[in-house]
Amino acid sequence: MIDADGAMLGVVALAQAQKLAKDKGLDLVEISPNTNPPVCKILDYSKYKYELQKKARLAKKNQKVVETKEIKVRPTIAEGDYQVKLRNATRFIKNGDKVRFSLQFKGREVTHEEVGFNVINKFKRDMDDVAKVEVQPKKEGKQIFMIMVPK
Repeated sequence: MIDADGAMLGVVALAQAQKLAKDKGLDLVEISPNTNPPVCKILDYSKYKYELQKKARLAKKNQKVVETKEIKVRPTIAEGDYQVKLRNATRFIKNGDKVRFSLQFKGREVTHEEVGFNVINKFKRDMDDVAKVEVQPKKEGKQIFMIMVPK
């Protein structure tokens, strides 16, 4: 058992611990129930609850949510457009986001899927220094996609 001042009181019977807490006008709170014997502390429960909520809010504020950004390309992408998409993807990766590259085929372009894989693999090669592949390029229907994450 731990006193309200933080002093260790040692192993105390439950009835005695409750009496000590009642005499001080505070609550007896079980801090870690899984230990043997369980650790209890004499404190104001409403203040304790408030502190836990404050810690939870702070932890939630400091966590980074990883977003998935999507870069859509076509198999016949021009070099200038490719460079713009590459620059955007690099910026997304540096911000800590995942990037999903999706290449959409239209009409009969799907018969030349090697052209699409070449474009996707070019992104993979050019971004090798800042990102790694999470999902390898694969074809689903009339689309090829790949997901990259920061190194």
